[in-house]
Order: sequence, then structure tokens, then C-alpha cells
Amino acid sequence: MMTKVAIIRCEKNAEKCPLTSCLTCLMAAKEGFSCYEACTPVGVFTCRCPGDGTVELATVLKAKGADAIHFCTCTFASKSEQGWTSANGGFCEQIDEIIEHVYSATGLRCVKGTAHLPGEYALQVWG
Repeated sequence: MMTKVAIIRCEKNAEKCPLTSCLTCLMAAKEGFSCYEACTPVGVFTCRCPGDGTVELATVLKAKGADAIHFCTCTFASKSEQGWTSANGGFCEQIDEIIEHVYSATGLRCVKGTAHLPGEYALQVWG
């Protein structure tokens, strides 16, 4: 079954990252998207601090056919000399609360992670 997947990324990384690895992993159903047999992109939005409009973004993605929304790894992890780690956090201190709010408001499956998953990270899924 083909799962329609959307991505919400952080504005703090929007000017530096074109989502190349996230989209590559999505199309290959790898890393954060490995929970699907097959998936296809349905849309991408950028969350603006402090995340107040994220439910509205997710509602649009749901209306466009999204089955799930993934929140970029950079929201909770950062790149170090040893690779990606969640030890020092990422761009968003409220990412879990934002994801919970989106899940509660839309009922869509929400996943914390896309590409570059830290080695110690177990994929977190709401729904």
C-alpha cells in the first residue's frame, strides 16, 4: 500500500536545507520512513516559531490527502563531529508538544524523524 506522507520542517533550517536527504529517504522508505512499505510525498510546509500555525498547516496537508506527517530530524537532533545526535537537541525545544497538538487536532499519524536519524534514536510515532 502506498502511504501519502507530508513533511513539516523548521524555519530555522529552511534557508540552509533543501530537504534533499529527507525526500530521498521518503521516496526509498528508509530511515524515518522505514515504517512504510512504500510512500510518496504529498506536501511540505515550514513551521514558524513558536509553532502556533502548525495545526493549520497540518489541516491543509490532511485535505491534500496526507496519511501521515513527518517532522524533520533537525527539530530534535543536531549534527556533530561523530554524526547526528539528539543529545544536544535540535532547533525546536517544543517539538513534542507541537507534534502532540497536531496529532490531537488532525488525527493524522505523526512521526518524529525523517533523514539523518541519530544512532541511538528509536522512531517516535503518534497514532
